[in-house]
Amino acid sequence: MYKNILVPFDFGNAFNNVPEQLQKLTNGSEDAQITVFNVISETDLANYVRYQNKHFEEVTKEKEEDMKPFIKKLEDLNLPYDIVFTVGSATTEILSELEANDYDVVVMSNKRSRVELKHVLGHVTHKVAKRAHTPVLIVK
Repeated sequence: MYKNILVPFDFGNAFNNVPEQLQKLTNGSEDAQITVFNVISETDLANYVRYQNKHFEEVTKEKEEDMKPFIKKLEDLNLPYDIVFTVGSATTEILSELEANDYDVVVMSNKRSRVELKHVLGHVTHKVAKRAHTPVLIVK
């Protein structure tokens, strides 16, 4: 049973199978805490500011709204969660989050939303799995 789980959320991947895996990993523990972690690239944030006049707080509200189907599944399974947003390079920020906090496991999706992407592992998933000192579960 894992109590402290990091879920780096990527809008380019499908997270359909992740909630069920999280339920298995937490084993219904009330002590468990799932951190849904999304990294907004500096380029994306600059484009939001420049072209849409939206700043970090507005962007995070918009992205949180886009996460609702995934969050609803977590709520339906009674899984406790927090949502954390940060700005920077995805790989660097995920690894920094792992170093700064005591996570038991990282759960990443590798199921592409777009089928035409043919790599076995995505760039960020590969780098995190390779460099993390925490176990990484990659869900297809």
